[in-house]
Amino acid sequence: MSSIECDQFIARPPAAVWRALTEPALLEKWWAPGDIKPVVGHRFTLDMREWGPQWCEVLEVEPEKLLRYTFAEGVLDTTITWRLEPEGGGTRLFLVHDGFVPDSMPLHGMGRGWPGLLRRVEAAAV
Repeated sequence: MSSIECDQFIARPPAAVWRALTEPALLEKWWAPGDIKPVVGHRFTLDMREWGPQWCEVLEVEPEKLLRYTFAEGVLDTTITWRLEPEGGGTRLFLVHDGFVPDSMPLHGMGRGWPGLLRRVEAAAV
C-alpha cells in the first residue's frame, strides 16, 4: 500500500488547529461538511461533493495531539492520521493518508490536493 505524507506550519496554537480538525462547522470551512466528533468509534460521513458522502470511523484520539480515522470505507478504504506538534508560536500539522493502491489515480489526485487543503486550515483555526 502507498501513502501521502505532508505537513504545514499553522500560526495558531494546537487547540485552535484541533478545533479546525474536529468541529464540523470549522472542518467544512477548509475541507468538507461532515458530522465528525473526536470520539473513538464514532462513525461519520464527509460530503466529498461530486464523489458523494464518504463513510469514516474514528480510530484514535489524543486531544490536541492526534486524530486518526478511516476514510471512504468501501470505496478507497484508506486511513487519515493527523498529528499536531507545537512549534514556536504555532503548530506543525502532519498528515499521513495511507492505504492507497500503489500508483493509483486516487493516490496521485489526493497527493496533489492535500498540500493546498492544508494551507487552508489556518484560516479556519480559531
